[in-house]
Amino acid sequence: MGTDIEQSQKAGYATKDYHSPPPEPFLGIEELTKWSFYRAIIAEFVATLLFLYIIVSTIIGYKSQIAGGDDCGGVGVLGIAWAVGGMIFVLVYCTAGISGGHINPAVTFGLFLARKVSLIRAVLYMIAQCLGAICGVALVRAFQESYYVKFGGAANELNLGYSKGTGLAAEIIGTFVLVYTVFSATDPKRSARDSHIPVLAPLPIGFAVFLVHLATIPITGTGINPARSLGAAVIYNNGKAWDDQWIFWVGPFIGAAIAAFYHKYILGAEVVKALGSFRSSSHI
Repeated sequence: MGTDIEQSQKAGYATKDYHSPPPEPFLGIEELTKWSFYRAIIAEFVATLLFLYIIVSTIIGYKSQIAGGDDCGGVGVLGIAWAVGGMIFVLVYCTAGISGGHINPAVTFGLFLARKVSLIRAVLYMIAQCLGAICGVALVRAFQESYYVKFGGAANELNLGYSKGTGLAAEIIGTFVLVYTVFSATDPKRSARDSHIPVLAPLPIGFAVFLVHLATIPITGTGINPARSLGAAVIYNNGKAWDDQWIFWVGPFIGAAIAAFYHKYILGAEVVKALGSFRSSSHI
């Protein structure tokens, strides 16, 4: 290890000191006294509202075009995936410096498990995201009610031919990809080493959302965001949307938990550090 450092210094590379940031307070009650906290909640609400408005409008518009007999018309599944991924890229870029750019209860849950946000912040973020999603879908219905009702309201449902287990697995894996990308793109160790990492963070996050949608739209319509699924179900209020709703909460939360554990305890070697600390203290 010492040889590697000496060689890197000889090569002219300046190594940067890095210390892992302390975990956020579990409850975080003191945050309730800060305006920046409420500003972040507002940012999450507005961002999720805009996100749902764009993606539901895109889906409804595409279905209305192909229903008119033009099978080659509209943006297609590829276009829907680009719209979702692109909108996430834009919104994360806009809100990262204010709220962290979560826009997804599963992302917030994963960051909470990793002690990167407090419990109070996590809960209020999730509430703001769900309310924003409901309002975003409500705007689409208000502007395009006939098309909205006719073409299913863009509600997430398990598609024909797939079992509930398959749908659940698709949501778990898809959310794992997203939350793992979020952890990697916002890793403070990488930011300390490479100054361009924070600037580029929204790009891989948006691209991960794009790729997951390509893989899972045929299975579940792609949830990986409980607020997105809840907002569409509340406004559309159809039986099947509610029957499958649990998949779009249980799956993303499990996927986020696995991603948080993998990044923090496997890649971050927290288990090894803890064992090393225990062994060293046992010899004192």
